[in-house]
Amino acid sequence: MTSHLATLVRTIPDYPEPGILFRDVTTLLRDAKGFREVVDLLAGRYRSHGITHVAGIEARGFILGGAVAHAIGAGFVPIRKGGKLPSAVLAQDYALEYGIDRVEMHADAVGAGDRVLVVDDLIATGGTALAAIALVRLAGATVTEACFIIDLPDLGGANRVRAADVDAFALLAFPGH
Repeated sequence: MTSHLATLVRTIPDYPEPGILFRDVTTLLRDAKGFREVVDLLAGRYRSHGITHVAGIEARGFILGGAVAHAIGAGFVPIRKGGKLPSAVLAQDYALEYGIDRVEMHADAVGAGDRVLVVDDLIATGGTALAAIALVRLAGATVTEACFIIDLPDLGGANRVRAADVDAFALLAFPGH
């Protein structure tokens, strides 16, 4: 059903470094029918889950998450890189290959009783997704699931999310990295 969507994803070899196959979802997002299909598929999956908020991870997760939130009648919460939000924040550090990064969420974005769907365009190693999940939980909300357009299963991120007691769902999976 979604195999034709994979043809809309551009693969860029040796970016950002030699040996990496970068999966560029912007080519899918620019395709009106493909973008609509992705949003419709995700909205259909989550419409009856009682989700109160969709948390989108910067930056392409904002595009996808905002559209899904609108389609299912939920609020949207941005998960941003450190230092970008204007009010009091909750912060979570996570490991990169060569260092540490941080994501933040407004401290009052979600709370007890809220059911949150975490959304991003792609899951690779899972570090950013796990940090976003930790933020939502720190605020007292429940993470219902984490979803992505693309999974790179060879890198194990979806399995790491599942090990954190959150189901991970992706529309497409690509081998390699």
